[in-house]
Amino acid sequence: MRWEMPLVVVASCLIAVACAPRRGRAPGAAGAQPPVAKKVAKELEKHGHVRLDDYYWLKERENPEVLAFLEAENDYTQAVLAHTEAFQESLLQEIVGRIKEDDQSAPYKHGDYYYYERFVEDGEYPIYCRRKGSLEADEEVMLDVNKLAEGHEFFSVRGVKVSSGHTILAYASDSVGRRLYTLRFRDLATGRDLADVIPNVTANSTWANDDRTIFYTKQHPETLRWYRIYRHVLGTDPSEDVLVYEEEDEEFSSYLYKTNSKRFIVLLSEQTLSSECHYLEADDPGGEFELFLPREPKHEYWIDHFEDRFLIRTNLEARNFRLMEAPIGATDKKIWQEVIPHRDDVYLSNFEVFRHHLVVSERRDGLIQMRVIPWDGGEEHYLEFGEPAYDADFKDNHEYDTTVLRYAYESLTTPDSVYDYDMVSRDKTLRKEEEILGGFDKANYAIERLHATARDGTKAPISLVYRKDRFERNGESPLLLYGYGSYGSSIDAGFRSYRLSLLERGFVFAIAHIRGGQELGRAWYEDGKLMKKKNTFTDFIDCAKHLVEQGYTKPDVLFAEGRSAGGLLMGAITNMAPELFKGVINGVPFVDVITTMLDPDIPLTTSEYDEWGDPNEREAYEYILSYSPYDNIEAKAYPNILVTTGLHDSQVQYWEPAKYVAKLRALKTDQNRLLLKTNMEAGHGGASGRFKRHRETALEYAFLLDLVGISE
Repeated sequence: MRWEMPLVVVASCLIAVACAPRRGRAPGAAGAQPPVAKKVAKELEKHGHVRLDDYYWLKERENPEVLAFLEAENDYTQAVLAHTEAFQESLLQEIVGRIKEDDQSAPYKHGDYYYYERFVEDGEYPIYCRRKGSLEADEEVMLDVNKLAEGHEFFSVRGVKVSSGHTILAYASDSVGRRLYTLRFRDLATGRDLADVIPNVTANSTWANDDRTIFYTKQHPETLRWYRIYRHVLGTDPSEDVLVYEEEDEEFSSYLYKTNSKRFIVLLSEQTLSSECHYLEADDPGGEFELFLPREPKHEYWIDHFEDRFLIRTNLEARNFRLMEAPIGATDKKIWQEVIPHRDDVYLSNFEVFRHHLVVSERRDGLIQMRVIPWDGGEEHYLEFGEPAYDADFKDNHEYDTTVLRYAYESLTTPDSVYDYDMVSRDKTLRKEEEILGGFDKANYAIERLHATARDGTKAPISLVYRKDRFERNGESPLLLYGYGSYGSSIDAGFRSYRLSLLERGFVFAIAHIRGGQELGRAWYEDGKLMKKKNTFTDFIDCAKHLVEQGYTKPDVLFAEGRSAGGLLMGAITNMAPELFKGVINGVPFVDVITTMLDPDIPLTTSEYDEWGDPNEREAYEYILSYSPYDNIEAKAYPNILVTTGLHDSQVQYWEPAKYVAKLRALKTDQNRLLLKTNMEAGHGGASGRFKRHRETALEYAFLLDLVGISE
């Protein structure tokens, strides 16, 4: 790397529209010209190295010029894609036309009630309902989110939880998209909200067993780090709520959950490489949380309860984790006993505890497996899923004393399905499969599981799907390759009905299971983070090259997509191998890595030093700087790129993609499209609502399809 002291040149030009096409600035429809962000040079110095950031000023959220720039970019995007507007509308109607409007989730049993969500025609949001005793009983509507959302462009409800006595419903709502929620409580007998209102909190809360006490988590007002746990008693003034725990370490965040036995409330504090649990008897909400085991560097664990002991998922001398147990009240890990040992080829990811069974979710060869273990020493067994690539997870297991496991299953061709599995008889009952309208038939599609050889010899899995009669392996098919590769988050091969709009038009959809995720165990994650982060990017590039070499596609019709930390991936691969891709969709992208990780006041920064590295240390600074997409933009040709963001994004601040586009537009030498679409009413997750959110999907798909000459 060359370390240069740049000349400070401050350009004071206002946001403007160029009078004529300039090198690197492709004209849009009818001669529309892209906005040109003014340059205000700012020197950023660290470790004796100075960076010059011309677009640092875009962080000024309240600056009218910032909002004007974002609106100008929106106008330009609309102008460039104006010829696709009818197609976008057609795609939108096609996508939402596959969604069953009057739908209902699979009811689950919790206490004396069966709970479910249902949707009504033209309803954007769920209606939370229940029936007492049986599914034939009269329906009780607990919460109609459509009514709550009236008058709001954006609306989100999370953390919907019924009290221990099933008399009060807690719910958290956000009408901005910043994930600052207001916690409210509804009396289910009267259908009215109580006077208790708790603003500016997270959606994380847990009821005690007295039917009137709830614990909730509050975030830091600036960094949004989850750091305080409060206790609220219904009917009391929320301003007098008791602070029961404060996490003072800026690298840790805290949240609450309840054991499946309902006996304990667990307070978990964690950061990337370390965690610590406290627990409280749920029958004694006024008591003190007890420490289970003090935090230690590089020791991750969490607990659940069974009879007279706690079960512990831990990486103590177990890279892929193992399951152990300890008596309630034990504080010394030397007395822990092993339940499931560590295995080099199996990653232990999760477990569910029932009175008669333990169910473990494991990963082997990149695929999820569920293992059922009777507590009485009977024969254990695995569930069979039967497809080459899929996604499966536990779902709505609220009953402790049952032999029935509920789980969700989907694949690239199988819509979201809910099963009840009797762990004794081994009978499997399908309770609900998402109904896809419009004549969908899974038999028309094929799934494949491939392995690409990365440049260091590592084998990286690829899951892909296509419509059988629309695909030939002759290198001519357009292909969209999706990737993430961060935080140990595994991107499994799930179903999305809107994806059919690509498959029906001859696209192949593929997922690159690259390092940085955890599909192949803990080592897969560790080899794609910190000082090995570039493996994530080169894996993705090598997966793309493998698909080309094997005749699935070619660079002229190959596209890439990633969001958030996957947007970092997109920024990196377009810097490293721009010639490989026709176009890129870069959603809410984390692209200004070095600047963000040097600012401890930005949400998520301090808790992620163990993911990216702490650039306050010179070695980490130099390594992050060597791949940070914003800092590595060059004067060269880039693919067609669509960047999306939300003004109220709490995870990746809007100015990162805005700065990225401004700099890229100033330097790139091609005439390809570079578009920035900012949702001025939403945050990290984009638009809310089950229908209107797909207006963004339609825009993205029109961007892709138009580039390969497909339009209707």
